[in-house]
Amino acid sequence: MYQYKFVKIEISKWDNRPQEDYHEIINTYAEKGWELVQLFSPSLGISGYSKYIEIILKKEV
Repeated sequence: MYQYKFVKIEISKWDNRPQEDYHEIINTYAEKGWELVQLFSPSLGISGYSKYIEIILKKEV
């Protein structure tokens, strides 16, 4: 059985970049036993740009 964690990172509307370093977040969780499942970035709004990235992680319980 797995436990899942979802970490949401907002994307700046000015320069279309993540407001946090997602590489660092993934590495920090990996050190705690979490495994990356997927980065999810839906396209939203009229512009088609994403407003956020969601990091999906799992860990065996």
